[in-house]
Amino acid sequence: MNFKKEKKSDKNKFKGKIILITGASSGIGRQAAIDFAKHGAQTIILVARSETKLKEVEETLRSNFTSEIIVYPCDISRKAEVVKMGKELLEKFGHIDILVNNAGYPFDKDIWYKKFHEGTIEELDWVLEVDLKGSVRLSRAVIPIMLQRANSSNSGNKNDGGVIINISSTPAIAGHTAGSPYTIAKAANIALTKSIAREYASSNIRAYSLALGNIATLATYESMTPEDRHLAAEESPMKRWGRPDEVAKVAACIADNNFSFATGNTIIIDGGTVLY
Repeated sequence: MNFKKEKKSDKNKFKGKIILITGASSGIGRQAAIDFAKHGAQTIILVARSETKLKEVEETLRSNFTSEIIVYPCDISRKAEVVKMGKELLEKFGHIDILVNNAGYPFDKDIWYKKFHEGTIEELDWVLEVDLKGSVRLSRAVIPIMLQRANSSNSGNKNDGGVIINISSTPAIAGHTAGSPYTIAKAANIALTKSIAREYASSNIRAYSLALGNIATLATYESMTPEDRHLAAEESPMKRWGRPDEVAKVAACIADNNFSFATGNTIIIDGGTVLY
């Protein structure tokens, strides 16, 4: 077996691919951009609200990889901004191959630790607007672009179409004693994945959900007390937090054409806490 050839092929497995990642300014989104760049992506479009933070990620990627990096500040909770972005990207690139719906509503202790009956509809709406509706908006903007490529007479690759990855969480599967607005939104993301997978499979558009456990991002780990961090780590049979790069590696794996006959799956990344 020629391992050198396999390694070279793996390094370039996203050659020619255009990848759009939301929430790309930090954490899992930033690490996903790095992982796709490692594997030779042609273009990576970084989307988040903060242009300053996106520029920092862009600098890191440009310094270490050959992928073209596009910084696109966009508030995905605003329909007009997402529609505008979709039109501009179509005009510029003609196709988008992979969408990672990673952007999420920031961890808010005041929302998270409220009992379900104490929460407000406004708080639920805030979370849904980003975690669910943001993913819906991006998917609706990108799917027509993917369909155009899949239906093109110039496309000779049976796997041409696209991949959409939605970020969910384990409470969406197993429930939780806190954070009901987040749980509701993330459960809906799993339903979104199934809807896309079922409806567009014939056009070779695949969709997946990543159900995450405790992942050490700035939004979660840094907002907790040392005691809360320890308790969260103890939830997993592995007795630790997951890392953003461990999530990014799974995203890169399922986005690859080696996953071409699997779609609609929810993949749990939580150190073995939820076995489903």
